[in-house]
Amino acid sequence: MTSTLHVTDIAAGACCTPLMREPLTAEEAEQLAATMKALADPARLRLLSIVAASEDSEACVCDLIEPVGLSQPTVSHHLKILTTAGFLTRSKRATWAYYKLVPGALDRVSQLLVAS
Repeated sequence: MTSTLHVTDIAAGACCTPLMREPLTAEEAEQLAATMKALADPARLRLLSIVAASEDSEACVCDLIEPVGLSQPTVSHHLKILTTAGFLTRSKRATWAYYKLVPGALDRVSQLLVAS
């Protein structure tokens, strides 16, 4: 003999954990995806870590080329992406560009991913 399982029986026994905080909105998800896309490159992660590890969290582009083993135009391209994503700021001194880590920029990403 077969028994019939009703949809209401499944729903009543289903496990639904209540949300402990607000999930991302569609706009926040778009912004976070763009931010994470900027980080989703090994060269950019290395550049960001070098700048973060430098004195005053600032480095000249001339000091970033050799450690990552890329050409100056390629390094500048990656730095532009990190700047546009809000991780770095850029200032020009004579002929060199200096990049500085934006305070709290990395904290924003981690706070969105870690439960409070």
